[in-house]
Amino acid sequence: MIDPIEAAIDVATSGLEAHSTRMRVISENLANSESTGMTSGANPYTRKTVTFTDEMDQATGVDMVKVGSIGYDRSPYRVEYDPGNPAADASGFIKLPNVNLITEMADMREANRSYSANIQVVKQARELYTMTVDLMRNSQ
Repeated sequence: MIDPIEAAIDVATSGLEAHSTRMRVISENLANSESTGMTSGANPYTRKTVTFTDEMDQATGVDMVKVGSIGYDRSPYRVEYDPGNPAADASGFIKLPNVNLITEMADMREANRSYSANIQVVKQARELYTMTVDLMRNSQ
């Protein structure tokens, strides 16, 4: 059986890893929000999504959060009239990524808050360990 404080640290650490991946994917979406295809009629960058799963850690017996998959958003691409663009089709329209900057910024803010919350769990657990050691020292 694992120490409950150590289990809390392990769970928070798995959350840090998962949300770090989420922030990386959101950053990719933001960086490619205007990336069009290279040739006429080609599809542009497709927004990526992250899904989480919970997995039971056999050694500790606690549920950890893991990245289940990194998928692609199926929403339609934006279309814009730009006949001078090399990616324009015969009608002069280009496809732009299905990335919405407001949605990505909201997702980034939520991922950042979740990441920060997991850091706070680790800090609190470490503080509990320190307090326990101090109590044991002072009791002798």
